[in-house]
Amino acid sequence: MVLEQGALSGKYDTSHPFPADSDRGAVYNPMLPQLEKLNACLKEIADGHGVATAQVPVSWAIAKGTLPIIGVTKVYQVEDAAKAAALELSEEEISRMEQLADEMQLDVIRYWEKEMK
Repeated sequence: MVLEQGALSGKYDTSHPFPADSDRGAVYNPMLPQLEKLNACLKEIADGHGVATAQVPVSWAIAKGTLPIIGVTKVYQVEDAAKAAALELSEEEISRMEQLADEMQLDVIRYWEKEMK
């Protein structure tokens, strides 16, 4: 999932974790210390483009040639998705995000997902 259940939206960090009694909390709260470095990079890129942090991972997925599937429940999330589709990331920005993601070596495959090979 592109935004990893909100973990890459800029909304959650070690100071503001997912609810502890939720499935998202069980999966992502232990990873938040590692994700903070990537989220800081996402925020820096977002600020440079004048967009919301959550738009950057969506644009990153598009830049990699994928069609991201995102869950939306609010109008602003649909608007953010449309803005993300128009956002053009530089090769340097993509490279920075790729390097950080590779360094983390996180396994975010949940029990209901199948690993793509």
